[in-house]
Amino acid sequence: MTSTPPVSRGWVIGRLAGAPVIVTPTWFLAALVLTLVFAPTVRGNAPGLGDSGVVLVAFVFVLLLFVSVFCHEAAHAFVARARGHQVTELALTLWGGHTAYTGAQRRPLDGALIAVVGPLTNLVLAGVFWVLFHASPAASVPALLLYAAFFSNVFVGVFNMLPGLPLDGGQLLEALVWQLTGSRTRGTVAAGWVGRVVAVAVLAWALVWPVLRGVAPGWSTVVWSAIIGAFLWSGAGDAINAGRRRDVVDGLGAAALAARAVVVPTGSSVADAARAVTGVPDAAVVVTDAWGAPLGWVDPAAAAAVPPVAAATTPVDAVVVPFPPGSAVEDTLGGAELLEHLAATSAGARIVPVTRGGRATGVLDVARVAAALRGPGR
Repeated sequence: MTSTPPVSRGWVIGRLAGAPVIVTPTWFLAALVLTLVFAPTVRGNAPGLGDSGVVLVAFVFVLLLFVSVFCHEAAHAFVARARGHQVTELALTLWGGHTAYTGAQRRPLDGALIAVVGPLTNLVLAGVFWVLFHASPAASVPALLLYAAFFSNVFVGVFNMLPGLPLDGGQLLEALVWQLTGSRTRGTVAAGWVGRVVAVAVLAWALVWPVLRGVAPGWSTVVWSAIIGAFLWSGAGDAINAGRRRDVVDGLGAAALAARAVVVPTGSSVADAARAVTGVPDAAVVVTDAWGAPLGWVDPAAAAAVPPVAAATTPVDAVVVPFPPGSAVEDTLGGAELLEHLAATSAGARIVPVTRGGRATGVLDVARVAAALRGPGR
């Protein structure tokens, strides 16, 4: 689950919560590996099956597992939409799946609710599979599949509740620290560091637990634990960096980043614009309509290319770079809302107007916003 909208490549197989459901190419790799891993269990518990039957039953288990993963992600998606987010995709991937949505979380409760429903869905499914297992004939292939589905849902539900990012339990820990401290960033960083501890603990479990039982660690278990641990460590590090970047984003403000603007009405001459900006260093000239709404900004190079003898008769509109429609930024806008607005409306423009009550008060250089995001020295 993520609040940033990655664009996954793959095949769209439907829509849910207003978003595409995508099967990525890596899902097929995961399905193949899991089928091969589960096949020996099927062979040991159903010796009467031939090779093709073993593979088919193992693949059916994989499908049951990914149906459970899909239900997990669907629960995230529906609750995220109910809490005011726009869900952008549900994807089935090498690692199971993820749900992406846009919109900043405003309260710790939102993140906690979105996170907790995923593991709870798996635990409910585990209960359903447990009941069906007891209702099925003993020592049968359906019983084997139902028990495996029960166990895998318990594992997915419990594992995801571990209190470290990027797991759902980490989202819960983030929400708790956020609620206690008033700082979401502190919650994210704390849950990210706990996630790193969980990553190390996963590998340590594979190496140390067998030794404590007096047996050698199994190489396959160690390899899988190392892969999962690396995934968790990487996700925890990404979460910590994202939390720290969020502080930078929250500190952005249109008014603070805006440059000064001198306003001239449409129909003015280039000479009029030059007089208006005289004595106002580093100011941009913004051309407005009759009602004071910004139309564009004067390109200094284009204005300087107008011969002095023609400046008084050349309309300023001839040297104007138009603002993209809807790109005006209210001077009170800041944080993630400012970035979302620029991404949605700037259309690649270098300069956009800053307004108050519909009237231009300054201009915002998009490159300056990007520099503020990178931080000093970057």
